[in-house]
Amino acid sequence: MDTRRQARLRRDNLHMVGKLTLVAVLMFGFGYALVPLYKHICEALGINVLSLSERQTAGFGRGTADALNTQVDRSRTITVEFDANARGPWDFKPAQATLKVHPGELATVMYEFRNRQPRAMTAQAIPSYAPKQATAYFNKVECFCFNEYTLAPGESRQWPVAFVIDPKLPKDVTTITLSYTFFEVSGKSAAARPEPRS
Repeated sequence: MDTRRQARLRRDNLHMVGKLTLVAVLMFGFGYALVPLYKHICEALGINVLSLSERQTAGFGRGTADALNTQVDRSRTITVEFDANARGPWDFKPAQATLKVHPGELATVMYEFRNRQPRAMTAQAIPSYAPKQATAYFNKVECFCFNEYTLAPGESRQWPVAFVIDPKLPKDVTTITLSYTFFEVSGKSAAARPEPRS
């Protein structure tokens, strides 16, 4: 009797181990499939949140995700001009003078900075837009202008501006000028702030 009981218990235990192994494998498979499943749902609904996150991680590169973004108005092209003005001993300029973008499309441009002073300087950039009516439609996702930063003597840096132009931008606006004025912030300590996320 005891032998039969032990055999039955052994069989039940093996059966339970098999079930638990199957559950573990199914859970692993489900977790592994969640990312592509979520991506397909976002693409089907036109949300495109995952695509935006991947592009930010990749340094805002333009890839096949653009073709899937239903929020991009490909019937229009806006020319964005970049301008830089320095108030003080700075070298400050955009890496490129212009960029053509579609409304709703995530775009990025790098700005180059160099402190020409023999001392550390803390500065901040203030943006302005032309025409003025474009201000409300120019949405910055990432910008060095959000904070003050300290550069050591002779130090050079590159920082990004990532932006999206709202598709509701009036049809008569075909060119936007983004202009920055970079100036020293007086009375600040020389302790460096963290640089923007890239």
